[in-house]
Amino acid sequence: MLDVCLPGTGGTVPRLDRFLSCCYMRYEGRGLLIDCGEGTQLAVKKAGFSLGKIEAILLTHFHADHCSGLPGLLLSMGNEGHTDPLTICGPRGVDEIVRSLTVIASELPFRVRTKTLGDFDTAEAGDFRITAFELRHSCPCLGYDIRIPRSGRFDVAKAAARGVPQRLWSKLQKGESLEGFTPGDVLGEARRGIHVTYAVDTRPSSIISTMAADADLLVCEGMFEREKRDRAAESSHMTMEEAARLAKDAACRRLWLTHFSPALPDPTVCFDEARAVFPDAVLGTDGLTETIRFDE
Repeated sequence: MLDVCLPGTGGTVPRLDRFLSCCYMRYEGRGLLIDCGEGTQLAVKKAGFSLGKIEAILLTHFHADHCSGLPGLLLSMGNEGHTDPLTICGPRGVDEIVRSLTVIASELPFRVRTKTLGDFDTAEAGDFRITAFELRHSCPCLGYDIRIPRSGRFDVAKAAARGVPQRLWSKLQKGESLEGFTPGDVLGEARRGIHVTYAVDTRPSSIISTMAADADLLVCEGMFEREKRDRAAESSHMTMEEAARLAKDAACRRLWLTHFSPALPDPTVCFDEARAVFPDAVLGTDGLTETIRFDE
């Protein structure tokens, strides 16, 4: 099962009652963080998750509200005992951005590696399978499609038919290949895994619905109310209603709205605009957490 959390849901600048938008995912004790604006290490801790377990950080783009909290977060990870190498992924320029930000966090007890991602490039972090896709913002910006694959059930008849010694069954079932046998020799067809798509700081784009097709969860920005759709277009953002249309087109199971404008202190006043289009929309709040389980 996958735990998904929104430690913060704000856009542009933090408010006293709202941290900047980010997303934390935890699977089998390992963490994945998307974006890291100022105060993110506090938001993650307040939400009840461990900084020391983060295996990778995905940066959507390099506006300050999405990356300026990186030095403090890395130092906090070190203070929590993190020693394994950390990978930070992002669009072109991620090397320079991370190098510049870590000037004030140079003495870390772990190695920081960067990985540049472009449209439909992939990456792995533990069991997380990540695909980046380009969004429509005022600077290079990526959305992320994240999947947890699930292998097929153990098939005793198949293993016996292929002559697999019983002493190898357990290891093959866990994904190892040995003595000329592979997991495919003992497993049935792959089952549906877990699927989450994340897209903030963007105009509406069909690629979001394409990537989020049949997803368990689409996390999408809903920065403005309908009456400010012109402002949304000018600033390369979107309204809650526009996000809801993308979720409807994707036929995803649930939509979480996040990245609210600081000029929208109470997003509930326009939430009905989204729910009228996509009834399974959820208004994000700092600390919102859900556990997504594999289908039976």
